[in-house]
Amino acid sequence: MKTIKYTLIAAAIAASHTGWAAVPIDTRALREAVTLDGIQTHLQALQDIANANGGTRAASTPGYEQSVEYVASMLEAAGYVAEIQSFDFPYFMENSPAQLEQIAPDPRIYPYEAADGFYTMSYSGSGDVAAPVQSVDLILPPDAASSSTSGCEAADFAGFTPGNIALIQRGSCTFLLKAQNAEAAGASGVVIFNEGQPGRTDAILGTLSEPSVNIPVVGAAYAVGEDLAVGGAQARLIVDAVSEVRTTKNVIAETQSGRNDRVVVVGAHLDSVSEGPGIQDNGSGSAGILEIALQMAALGTEPRNKVRFAWWGAEEAGLLGSQYYVDQLTPREIKNIALNLNFDMIASPNFVRFVYDGDGDATGAAGPNGSGNIEQVFLDYFTGQDLASDPTAFDGRSDYGPFIGVGIPAGGLFTGAEGIKSDDEAAIYGGTAGVAYDPCYHLACDTEDNFSFEALDEMSDAAAHAILTFAMTTSAVKGTDKGSDKAEKAAETLEYQGNKLRR
Repeated sequence: MKTIKYTLIAAAIAASHTGWAAVPIDTRALREAVTLDGIQTHLQALQDIANANGGTRAASTPGYEQSVEYVASMLEAAGYVAEIQSFDFPYFMENSPAQLEQIAPDPRIYPYEAADGFYTMSYSGSGDVAAPVQSVDLILPPDAASSSTSGCEAADFAGFTPGNIALIQRGSCTFLLKAQNAEAAGASGVVIFNEGQPGRTDAILGTLSEPSVNIPVVGAAYAVGEDLAVGGAQARLIVDAVSEVRTTKNVIAETQSGRNDRVVVVGAHLDSVSEGPGIQDNGSGSAGILEIALQMAALGTEPRNKVRFAWWGAEEAGLLGSQYYVDQLTPREIKNIALNLNFDMIASPNFVRFVYDGDGDATGAAGPNGSGNIEQVFLDYFTGQDLASDPTAFDGRSDYGPFIGVGIPAGGLFTGAEGIKSDDEAAIYGGTAGVAYDPCYHLACDTEDNFSFEALDEMSDAAAHAILTFAMTTSAVKGTDKGSDKAEKAAETLEYQGNKLRR
């Protein structure tokens, strides 16, 4: 593993940028102990578990239960006490591909799970309906200056004919609220189509966040909405899905030593999607922090601040494991958490070294006060290694969301998902422009062959450095950082809930 000389000069520069002064921590021993071989041992174990359980490790499945047992057993063998935190969560899975077609006046079938077609909203109800399509307060063409409020109020459905399929435009409120209002008005199904401004035209991969809607709901492309908004349109909509409450688990273990009033929570989600084994997403983060925890124990590390390692369940269902954990905390326990470090996908095959933009200066969406100081630790590390990095926004797509929602500073690393690598990024990081950072994102091919050794090496080193830095610091992480004054978003305003849009 690579090492750096983390100099006093670099620390002074960091302090001048953030207002957070800390004595430099020598993290070389831990970074050298955290090896690729060690991490790959865990990745292989997760692959073997998936192979023995239908190719998946999705929350509540036997593959996930065995993943929990593996992590807990490794922690226990290293001297940790592994807490298994069980919780109920809303489970959703489609039994067969959904269907959406216009049957009059211009018959056509819209493609399922395609950018120019539609996706089923997570937690949609089931049904097979054929009915007239009725538009609900649409703005066609869209207003470039303001967002649509289509379906956001019960009054939008005045005059709605019960039994019709409601055609609703994406806009300022959640998909859940739109669907609930439509169902209350007697709609037999709901098509929510994208708003139509630049960047908001493709089919919507969205979530209703909870299983409270009993009619089929899909998220469609703007062009589909334009088609169905034609007077006299009739459509057929079919969704066949399971939406029910199941039980799954988080795994939590912490160091025996360290201040209880300055806890460093280090998290990664352990579950995969149902479509595949999830070795990159998020076996990479799970295996990385597991090896860091094991090597801290092997080295006899006694941190000044308690380090709490967590492997979250049901992240792919909408950050539900981390949300449950945060919801159980008392106000005092929340105050005692100094920061959250999140490692979700750290080995993408076509990677970029993304660092969460804690102070919001690059993305306009800052984390809670102190998040800029976390970002700076990563930036200083990569600078010391002569490695480039780029900012990524706090948009709600991973398990930091519940923590920043209660004001806990957060940060972490990410190497990219379904986003497309640009020419500039390829020039800096190598790889292939015009191709997804992870071409197997949420697919069956996310296997032991779907990761970059280079990225896993570099990002696990950076993770180990940051974890030990915050474990050993005598400084308050929040310091005088003003990240909260730079467009900080509370959890309820985040556009995503996990990997799916919520509004």
